[in-house]
Amino acid sequence: MDAKTALRRDLQAGRDAVLWKLEGLPEYDVRRPMTPTGTNLLGLVKHLAFVEQGYLGAVFGRPVPEAQAWIEDDGSEPNWDLWATADETREQVVDGYRRAWAHADATIGALPLDAPGHVPWWGPGRRDVTLHQVLVHVVAETHRHAGHADIVRELIDGAAGLRAGGSNLPEVDRAWWSAHRELIEQVARDAAAR
Repeated sequence: MDAKTALRRDLQAGRDAVLWKLEGLPEYDVRRPMTPTGTNLLGLVKHLAFVEQGYLGAVFGRPVPEAQAWIEDDGSEPNWDLWATADETREQVVDGYRRAWAHADATIGALPLDAPGHVPWWGPGRRDVTLHQVLVHVVAETHRHAGHADIVRELIDGAAGLRAGGSNLPEVDRAWWSAHRELIEQVARDAAAR
């Protein structure tokens, strides 16, 4: 498997992990902020759509009009891309993410890994990039947010792991998890008391 194929496979694995975190949840749960900074599942999906449209679109001269606000963000409304408004439906956000995938995949398919790009929102000395550098960045960003989504989903209803039906977690019952958590809690208390 060549590097581009491997990176594309890893990107899709992260995409899929993020979207399954929405499965089976009511509207409130996909939108509700689960951390003090407002992290929520649908907002992570919305943000990742902009990430792909920006980095695998405009950076390589293939801009997507719907990403222009993200690319030109002046910082006057922080985190606007990390939550969905009441007028933005789950279907619209997910469809937007899937459209971003298609555009990003077309860019990945059309360009060699050494294709030059320019990231205007990065600091001086870092702005000139290659597709390879950007693909590594987007894979890392996607998996970082997939981890956020994993924790948020676990806080909502206990569902955890890499994918539905194959969580990559030990197959144990709730009592085991409860005892395991208490063990770790006790170790934390003991270590803090030293």
